[in-house]
Parts: sequence; structure tokens; C-alpha cells
Amino acid sequence: MGASKTELFTDRQNEVAAMAKAIAHPARIAILQELLKAKACICGDLVTELGLAQATISQHLKELKKAGLIQGTVEGASICYCINPRVWVEYRKVFAGVFTEIPQSNSCC
Repeated sequence: MGASKTELFTDRQNEVAAMAKAIAHPARIAILQELLKAKACICGDLVTELGLAQATISQHLKELKKAGLIQGTVEGASICYCINPRVWVEYRKVFAGVFTEIPQSNSCC
């Protein structure tokens, strides 16, 4: 969407769209799933686990970190990543609010 069209929507709609964009790539979903599965910080195992190039994973990690979904710490020559619990909870709340139940009377099609 062009930058000139975002003013047609509420701030919250733009925020939710930005959140969705941050996770709108299968590699990012896979990275998040690996971090959740590990239940700890991961330091470089993602290349082996996902089968993607280091440069590709690094780019996706950068986007996830920019969105605040993950946090990283430098340990020697490697950077370790884990889920940012505060932002994770916010994403869950936002998307639960977006995907509310459909009223039973909604049978228009």
C-alpha cells in the first residue's frame, strides 16, 4: 500500500497492518516456531533447522527484531535470539481482537 493511502485508516488499523506485515513471510513464521519450540535463546541453530542461507535468516531476524517480536543478545561472536514475551502477548491480544467470532446470523453467502 502506498504511503499516501494510510491516512484513510485509523492509527490502530495501520498498527495492526504493520504487525501483520512483520510476520507475513513463511520464513519468519518458521523462525518464531523454532524459537518457541526451543523455549530458550537460539544462537545460530536456525540455519541448520530451517535449511535457509545465513543471509536470508539474518534478514528475517532483523525484521522480527525491528517489530519487537524477538530480542537478541551478543555472546562472543554469535547473537542469540529469543521471543520477546511482552510483545508476543501484545500480538496475541491484537490478533485475537481482529479475529473475533462471526455472529451466527452471518450467513449472507
